[in-house]
Formats: sequence, structure tokens, C-alpha cells
Amino acid sequence: MADPSSYRPEPGQIPDTPGVYRFRDEHRRVIYVGKAKSLRQRLANYFQDLANLHPRTRTMVTTAASVEWTVVSTEVEALQLEYSWIKEYDPRFNVKYRDDKSYPYLAVTMNEEFPRVQVMRGHKKKGVRYFGPYGHAWAIRDTVDLLLRVFPVRTCSAGVFKNATRTGRPCLLGYIGKCSAPCVGRVDPVEHRELAEEFCDFMAGRTGAYLRRLEKRMTEAAEEMEYERAARLRDDIEALRKAMEKNAVVLADATDADLVAVAEDELEAAVQIFHVRGGRVRGQRGWVTDKVEEITTGALVEHALQQLYGEESGDAVPKEVLVPALPDPVDPVQEWLTGRRGSNVSLRIPQRGDKKALMETVQRNALQALALHKTKRASDLTTRSRALEEIAEALDLDSAPLRIECYDISHLQGDDVVASMVVFEDGLQRKSEYRRFQIRGFAGQDDVRSMHEVITRRFRRYLAEKEKTGEWVDDGSADGEIREGLKDEDGRPRKFAYPPQLVVVDGGQPQVAAAKRALDELGIDDIAVCGLAKRLEEVWLPGDDDPVVLPRTSEGLYLLQRVRDEAHRFAITYQRAKRAKRFRSSPLDEVPGLGDTRKQALLKHFGSLKKLRSATIDQICEVPGIGRKTAETIAAALAQAAPAAPAVNTATGEIMEEEPGTMGSGGHPVTTGAPDERRGQET
Repeated sequence: MADPSSYRPEPGQIPDTPGVYRFRDEHRRVIYVGKAKSLRQRLANYFQDLANLHPRTRTMVTTAASVEWTVVSTEVEALQLEYSWIKEYDPRFNVKYRDDKSYPYLAVTMNEEFPRVQVMRGHKKKGVRYFGPYGHAWAIRDTVDLLLRVFPVRTCSAGVFKNATRTGRPCLLGYIGKCSAPCVGRVDPVEHRELAEEFCDFMAGRTGAYLRRLEKRMTEAAEEMEYERAARLRDDIEALRKAMEKNAVVLADATDADLVAVAEDELEAAVQIFHVRGGRVRGQRGWVTDKVEEITTGALVEHALQQLYGEESGDAVPKEVLVPALPDPVDPVQEWLTGRRGSNVSLRIPQRGDKKALMETVQRNALQALALHKTKRASDLTTRSRALEEIAEALDLDSAPLRIECYDISHLQGDDVVASMVVFEDGLQRKSEYRRFQIRGFAGQDDVRSMHEVITRRFRRYLAEKEKTGEWVDDGSADGEIREGLKDEDGRPRKFAYPPQLVVVDGGQPQVAAAKRALDELGIDDIAVCGLAKRLEEVWLPGDDDPVVLPRTSEGLYLLQRVRDEAHRFAITYQRAKRAKRFRSSPLDEVPGLGDTRKQALLKHFGSLKKLRSATIDQICEVPGIGRKTAETIAAALAQAAPAAPAVNTATGEIMEEEPGTMGSGGHPVTTGAPDERRGQET
């Protein structure tokens, strides 16, 4: 591991100008490429105390052995040069793209004498018109099959074309009217090229004028009593409309735009792009990105735009690019896109209307793509086995932790403190084993004490179950088979009968120490404990002053993160449900036989719980559906219940009086502070 100070440039040596820099390792391989508005300021950030650097950045600068830079005149030139060098060197610490070349396009080879329509993948070729990309090749073939009736362009390979020319006989498509058969001279090169250009115009979205022209020709043929020709034109129009229906209209103003959405977590990001041409979604693509470097959403968008348009020009770059976050700075990127297109390109975040609604759809696709990627990755047996082995090696365990339990604490500013326990067996979720806890040992906010209490309660139950059923004996049963002694009378496994090989807590040293102390107090010494700190993704072990830093690409780290994130999700869900139930509670809930309808009638009649509490029995009886006996019960219940604390405007500190219309669903007043001020911080 290199010391960055050993290759740090001398003061004043780095120019204060825009440029692109490269970090190289000891073998002179480029491991990172970056750009900067000021090389001096940017590079200075890498040569600071290693403790202040993000772990991924720290790994990069300690892997590198030298740094070099190239000065350019503008930020746009820096953007172009950065893209070129990333393509050339494929640096290991830059954002990695996967599946970016696997999407099929509908291509028209306008660079040939007789243009051919076909499915193409891979790098784009000069002189070829591309449409898409499409999610599946069969979608292209379905569209082409409909359009060939109207635009009978050649679709055969060069070998088939030459053979037909030699024999003087066209292929089957030529006989059934889905090819104009230029191979046997039915049309000359000029006529065939016109057909190909009309095909391209239709695919580019210029559909309305062509359909109107066909409809006019159909009407004229019918008026001249050429009914067979009119019928063929009618069928052509129907085929074109079917092809158009495959791409639903999403924007009414015939917009040409690309919409880019990003879904990300600590390690990966999914990018989804919808290509809208003529107001219709003409194609969709996406990829999953490894976040090898510390990177913002705006920077991810910038990398995505480089990937999308780095080799494009002209109309392939749309007039409008809609993104979830703007790069910083945005002007060089917008100027670069304008240069690629040859005319102005608008790069912006949609704020309202149809475009914002469509962006939300693209965002949902990105979230699904990321979830699907994680599911596929988690479902692979080889990958899971490797992850468990990496965890065992990193934590110095005797064997792979086939059962992992993770614990997380959640509360709202010290109220409604709860904990979650999630279980992963063989790297997969075991949701039937999930458990949740209410913290009962004390009041207030103390994550460390809460963790100690939860671990103590869980493993005290384990010891109790163990005492009932006897020691766990390996009787040679298959993995996953439950011994009869570990089942309840109804055949279900006992709640806390199985011990984990590894306990993971969401947190750092204090939480790990609390969990370990709880196990020690119970006399349990055969269960490993670790903690995963979210901010830097470091793994902490009991008694160690330094964390275990798993490699960025480690499957073990990925599995630990999945376990931790699932525990956090489960805890937050329970805490929010518990909080909502408390907010909805009311002294009226204690009145037997009083349902929701009559509760709402009471609150509507009096306007607030405070006024209802001060009402007489006769006044309560005035509410429809409330008899005297019920009114007496209501008055007694409200008299016994302590009055609710006054509402406070958290923005000003003002104590507010209850007014009509300010009641919550359970009879509690609603405060009017800003949403973020009311919500507080959830942990």
C-alpha cells in the first residue's frame, strides 16, 4: 500500500486551470480518471489526512503510485477528454457500466446500395440509422413485420441477396409482397432507397402526414371504384396503426426527449432511460453501475449522459434531456450536449405536468431494475456461498455463518423505541423468523442500552428453549430439518429455539460492545458478534480499536449490507405503525360499545376533545345516536383520562388553543409546524 505523500506533486506545480488527471498504480496502469475546473484545488483534496477521506477514495489513493494531468482550455474539453480516457483505459476506480451494449436496435443500413432493415447490437456504425434501443429483439421483429407490408424494404443478409441475384428468383418475402425484391430488379436502387427513407421517417415519428396521404389515396381509389387497391391501402393503414399502438403516446406535444432516472444505494446504482420521440416511448434501456468511487446523484447523471451520447451526434441527441439531478456544474455538460447535437439542448429537472409524471414512471423502472439486480445476485447459490465464506474469513470464524441475525433500534426522538430482529439463513431471508421488540427496561433515547436489552431478552429466551428441549445434537439430519423437540405442539418451530452463528448489529463500537456484554452476561461464548456502521460501511468487532474494511467488490460486504438494511426497514416499519397507533388513540376508545361512527359524530358536534370534555351529560345527549347511559359513560371516561398536552407550534414555540377542524383522527389536536420539524429524526 503506497503512501500518497510519496508521489504528491510539489506546491505550485499543479496548475490552477481546467484539466483531466490520471492516477496510475505501480505498474503504470491507469486506475482513475477525473476532470476538474481547477486541477490544483481538486488534486489537493486527495492529498490530505487519510482519516478524512472516504474509504473508497482512501483505497484509490493508497493503490496509486503516481498522478499526472493534462491541461485543457475549457470545462467542455475536459468533459470530452475524460470520456475518451475512461473508454480507453477502463480504470478500475471509475464508475463501471454493465449491460450498456447488450440492447438491440432497429437499424437501417443507409450506407449500402440497397439499404437493409435488421436487428443490430454493439457499437454503432457510420452511415447506419438506428431506432431504439428495444428491450427485446422480438419486439423489433414484430414492428418490422407490420411495417414491411407498407414499406417493403430488404431485410435479407448479403449472402441471401447475392444468391437471389444469381438465380433470378426472390426469397419468400418477395413473393408475398413484404419485400420489393431489388435483388431481381423489381425496383431500382433509387426507388428502394426512397422506400428505406420513408421507413426511417415513419420510425422517427413523422407518422401523421404519411397516414393522411394513404387515407387520401384510399378514398381516391374507392371513388374510382378500384376497390381492391382501396382495400390494400386500408390494410396498410391498419398495419401502420397497429405498429404505432405498440408505442403509447405519453406526451401530447410530440416531444423529442430522453428521460434519465437513477435509483441507488451505498454500493450500486441503476440507471434507466426512456427515449421519447414524437411524444411516444420509442425505446428503453438501462444498466447497473458499481459505485466504486464516492459519487453524488448529479455526478452519476453526468456519467450516464457521457455513456449515452459520447459517440452520438445530430438527431441521436434529443432537444431535451430530463434528469433527476443536475451535474455540478451543469453548463459544461449542456454545452457539450449542444455540441454533439449541433443545436441547443435543454438539460433540466421536470417540475410539473406530463413530463414529471413520466419521470416518476422511469424512476419506478430504475427502482425495479435495482431490486431485480439485487434479487438475481442474492439468488445465485455460488455467489451466496462466496459471500458467506468471505464473511467467515474477514471475521475469523471457524465456519461460514449459515444463520445470521441482525438487530436494529428505531425511535422518534426517544419515543416509541422499538427493535427488530431479522434472520438470514444460507444468505436468504427467513421472514417467518423475524421478530420485533418494544423497549421496556427504561424510557428515553439510548441505543446502546436498547441493544443490550434486546440481545439479553432474545438469548434469554434461547437459553429457556434450550433448557426445555435439551442440548442441540447433530443427529445427521438434513440441513433445514427441524428436530421434534424444537417444535411447538402444532408443529411450528419455537420462536427462539435456533441460535445464530453470527449476530450483526446496526451500529459501531458502542452497539457491538453492548451486544457482546449481553451475551457474556448470559454465559454464551459460541456466537460471533459484529456491527456494520452505515456511514462508512465498516465492520466492527468486539474489543477492536480499528474496523475491518471489506473490499468494495466483496460479496460478503454486500450480504452484510442487505441484512443490515432489512433490519432497518423492519424496525422502521414497526416504529411507524406503533407511532401511528398512538397518535390515533383517544379516551373515547375506552368507552365500551362506542364505534367509529359515533366517535366522529361527537367530535364533529363539539369540534374538539377539549370542548367535549367540558360538556354536560345533557349536551352530549344532543348528539344523534347518543343515549343518556352512553353519555354518562363518555363523561366518566373523559373525566378519568388526563387531558392531552397542549399543541405547540414547533416553528415558533407558541402554545396553541384547539380550534374546530383541528382534530386528529383520534381526537388529538394537530400541530401546524413544518412537516420536517414535526417528524424529527428516525433511527
